[in-house]
Amino acid sequence: MSDNKVILNYDGNSYEYPIVDSTIGDRGIDISKLRDQTGLITLDLGYKNTGATISEITYLDGDKGELFYRGYPIEQIAEKSNFTEVMYLLLHGELPTQDQYTSFENNIKNYNFIAEEMKKIIDAFPRSAHPMGVLSSLTSALTAFNPKAVNVNSKEEMDHAAELMIAKFSHLCAWTYRKTQGLPLNHGDNSLNYVENFYKMTFRLPNEEFEIDPVVVDALDKLLILHADHEQNCSTSTVRMVGSAHTGLFASISAGVSALWGPLHGGANQAVIEMLELIERDGGDVSKYVAKAKDKNDNFRLMGFGHRVYKNFDPRAKIIKKAADDILNALGIQDKALDIAMQLERVALEDDYFVERKLYPNVDFYSGIIYRALGIPTEMFTVMFALGRLPGWIAQWKEMRLKGDPIGRPRQVYQGAQQRDYIDIANR
Repeated sequence: MSDNKVILNYDGNSYEYPIVDSTIGDRGIDISKLRDQTGLITLDLGYKNTGATISEITYLDGDKGELFYRGYPIEQIAEKSNFTEVMYLLLHGELPTQDQYTSFENNIKNYNFIAEEMKKIIDAFPRSAHPMGVLSSLTSALTAFNPKAVNVNSKEEMDHAAELMIAKFSHLCAWTYRKTQGLPLNHGDNSLNYVENFYKMTFRLPNEEFEIDPVVVDALDKLLILHADHEQNCSTSTVRMVGSAHTGLFASISAGVSALWGPLHGGANQAVIEMLELIERDGGDVSKYVAKAKDKNDNFRLMGFGHRVYKNFDPRAKIIKKAADDILNALGIQDKALDIAMQLERVALEDDYFVERKLYPNVDFYSGIIYRALGIPTEMFTVMFALGRLPGWIAQWKEMRLKGDPIGRPRQVYQGAQQRDYIDIANR
């Protein structure tokens, strides 16, 4: 707590509320006694000015365009680390030693077997089912195969639950994809690392040799790293809220998957491809749609440009742009929609309208391009997002449980009917 306080003058009385200091970034006002003292609550739709927790995991500065995992700049992490190491960092707070890394990786490999009964569950879904609905259900179903509650006072049990979730979730994501394609469900290959294993499980065709493409794996690895955590977003807050009721990890993650499914959260990269396809169907005239985006009287907006939090260039977009360029060059793909994307990128980086408003391409823009280039169906994009966000969800759930945060129970300002008497149906 800081020595500084905020004074609220209300109804002839003064109330002092302490300021909670931060390492960097926003400080908070502790209003935990506000309602008891004044009878008032705060109203902050969308929680734009409300801190729900004190966290040590991820920090972002939207004005400067900066993102840090456990204090490490995302640029350094993306360049020098890999997704497995980032998962360890988010979960444990420090980069692993070689022995810790090896043990962590081996544990994930040892836990990656999925019970055969899970195949019966996935077989029950029609191929037309949305992949996120399938993934959420499968994630929740893991609870049935791991019913024992985790002892939060046991480091071993907490670590085991996290590693179990990480190991099995990549299988569920791969199986979700293969279900949509009518392909047999593969088990993992423990000779491969986490991303390579997921890549092979997802895309290997029956009766064909599968070669690991290092360019593709590197791009996927970076995409997963860049999505690994992003502070208190909608799905992360959902995981923490559900977990605050002492709900188990699997069910809490399932809730996060459902929150991510929403088009305003995890569906942005899918919206990018749908926009590109719209422009392509309309003849591919990029200038026409740029003009529509500038027209205040037109409801059309360019998807994948700008960001609610970042008022500068999204630091993740700078990194993933190179991966997108590498993928397109390596695969030599001829795709009109991707050509349109590159034209839009040039406009956004050169046109004064976009530059002045800082409407730069964001991570959703480039991730959508990469997934499109890899042949991943648009409805699977959010599943890929979920795989990347998984370690952040687990780390946030773990932090919330270890700190003993109280159950989440927001208040409301009620504006409905006042008390009235019941009227019999015959007299209405």
